[in-house]
Amino acid sequence: MMDYTLAIATALLLLAGAFFALVAAIGILRLPDLYTRMHAASKAGTVGSGLLLLAAGIYSGELAVLARALAGFLFFILTAPVSAHLLAKAAHKTGHFPADISVRDDMRMR
Repeated sequence: MMDYTLAIATALLLLAGAFFALVAAIGILRLPDLYTRMHAASKAGTVGSGLLLLAAGIYSGELAVLARALAGFLFFILTAPVSAHLLAKAAHKTGHFPADISVRDDMRMR
């Protein structure tokens, strides 16, 4: 019974992780400017990769592998917002502004 429960949990985590990774990929392709694309990649991509790591850790059945998967997920959660912020700051300094004119005007006024 426990094997089926772990298999179902792993399958659900894999499906959810794949869904979030797909949403991130579609967001990168379809969104209009650098900032919205970066948002899709950092948010949905982080959740998707974290869920896939968690699924791999649970599927392994070993506590050491699960601990490494959780550490990797924590690393993703901690580093994705920082890297997205630094990329947005660099893009803004080099003159890339959002596609929406009202947001662009507000940013230039500061």
